[in-house]
Amino acid sequence: MAHLLTPGPAASARHMIRMRLAIMRNSLRGDNASNLYTGVSLGLILAFGTIAVAVLWPVHLPVVLAVWLSGWIFGPIFIGGGSEALRPEYFSMLPAPPGRIATALLAGAFAGPAPAVNLVALMSLPVYGWRFGPAGVLIGLAAAVGTLVTMVMISRVIVALIGLFVRSRVTAAAVGVVTGTAVALCSNGWALVAALGGADTAAWSRLFVRALPSGWGVAAVEAPWPLALAILATDAAVIALLLTAWSGLLARRVVSAARGGVPPRRGTPRPLPMATGARIAAAKELRAWWRDLVRIQLLATALSYAVVTPLLLVTIGAWVMVPFTGLVAIVMGAATSANLYGSDGTALWLTLMTPGAERADVRGRQLAWLVIVGPAALVLSLAGALVSGLTWAWPWVLGLLPALLGGGAGVIVLLAVTSLVPGTDPHKRGGNPLSTGADETAETSLAWLVLLAVPATALPTAGVILLNPWAGVATGVLTGVLSAWGLGRIAYRRLESHGIELLNLMKYGPPPEPAKPTTADLPIHHRIGVTISYLIAWLPLFPQGLAPLVMKILGVEERVWFLALYLPPIWQWPTIIFMIAIGLLMYGYAILIPMRLSSSTSTPRRKGRVGPG
Repeated sequence: MAHLLTPGPAASARHMIRMRLAIMRNSLRGDNASNLYTGVSLGLILAFGTIAVAVLWPVHLPVVLAVWLSGWIFGPIFIGGGSEALRPEYFSMLPAPPGRIATALLAGAFAGPAPAVNLVALMSLPVYGWRFGPAGVLIGLAAAVGTLVTMVMISRVIVALIGLFVRSRVTAAAVGVVTGTAVALCSNGWALVAALGGADTAAWSRLFVRALPSGWGVAAVEAPWPLALAILATDAAVIALLLTAWSGLLARRVVSAARGGVPPRRGTPRPLPMATGARIAAAKELRAWWRDLVRIQLLATALSYAVVTPLLLVTIGAWVMVPFTGLVAIVMGAATSANLYGSDGTALWLTLMTPGAERADVRGRQLAWLVIVGPAALVLSLAGALVSGLTWAWPWVLGLLPALLGGGAGVIVLLAVTSLVPGTDPHKRGGNPLSTGADETAETSLAWLVLLAVPATALPTAGVILLNPWAGVATGVLTGVLSAWGLGRIAYRRLESHGIELLNLMKYGPPPEPAKPTTADLPIHHRIGVTISYLIAWLPLFPQGLAPLVMKILGVEERVWFLALYLPPIWQWPTIIFMIAIGLLMYGYAILIPMRLSSSTSTPRRKGRVGPG
């Protein structure tokens, strides 16, 4: 009788869509809403840019669509296995076959802004098909829908694979290596493209981007009718295979043991060393680094990025980054370790219940991080300096290495107690072991803050190296020791005075704030205007206004891509002033409209007449 009570496929899909929309609607508050509107606005700009590519530069359309596909592939890896609003574990007790649940979850996956924005971008296919007549437009429309479903299905299968097979240190490290390599390619992949330039490479690249699922739509539009129908039928068959594979992966995932780390070995466990204070805390922290799959993956991401980035530049003959491989590893390792207390969950109560343990805990975490990151950074730095043969880099490497190590050890514990991002306790994590349950946006912002703060601690050392290279080595050691000691001292003092607040934050999340107006509370037209102003105001102000202003003052003759410099001399200064005014007005609009909302909300309106009588 259970199957009679289970809704059919269409009803299940509707329920999933309604649940997904309800979750998204209830989460649109404060910064989440602002981040969503900003992301959607930026995505729409890129989507319309894709359509413009189909109109103006159609030969590059397969490459642009391949970039959209890479976003669906690497996006889940970048955010730790993907953000799943509807987890398969929620529906493990539903008396329905895996295929029906998978189909319903797929329908729920389309109930979001990302597929809608991607569909707008894929409208470039019928626009491109207009060159081939009405038949090309029809094929382009069908290809756009099929390509969107294929991209989403590939992303879902990758998330399921990560959640199912990343159950060991080796697989977690492998995911980290892939993530670090992908980030390095996104930031410095242009070097590899330049190194592989040439007619043969260009022809091979054009064939490769059409062979990807994102390029099948372009190939179908360009092909004759029979071949185009065959390509579309192949795409439909691939979608069916992906859905079948996803169903099987979900069935295995919901019945597998969900664990957030590596299980202990059978037999008598190894005791912790006979030590007290910071040493025992460091021993505990080292075991956490060895057993927590999230930390293993993040550390592998940092090290692989540090290694791959200089190698990409070596392909074009630039060896300048090779000596600093270890320094990059330190900064990236600090950025991926900035939420130490948040990743441990509510285990902080063990420290708070032990009198005077705050200092030992902070110092132990610093020592463990130095033991984990320090040797790897030292080996990479020495090897990079030796292999590159750049003798001038030795003072920089030997001076900045201790400065950055000490700065990283101090910054991560300070931010861990001042900017904590609450996450799920490791033993309560779901079937995706690389997801901490924390707010990905907040964790990303924290990582960016570390990327700025850690190099800043080494600025005094860099200044001394410029004046006297070898004196910078002693300065680097002194700076590193002072940074680790001083910032660590502030951190454990903060933990002593605000430990209870941190524990409540990790257990219950941030407290509800009083009704304070944000950008999300603006009317929709102002909300869109503020978002667009923040996104594009820099364009007229800096590159089209201030940059040509400086070039005119200095007498530079190069026109580059500045609009004002291509106009007759009589119109150049008015155009520059106009661009600067437009940029300032857009920034003023984006800043003053929310301020006006805040002031109008904070000032209560008078009701009735106030006075005698």
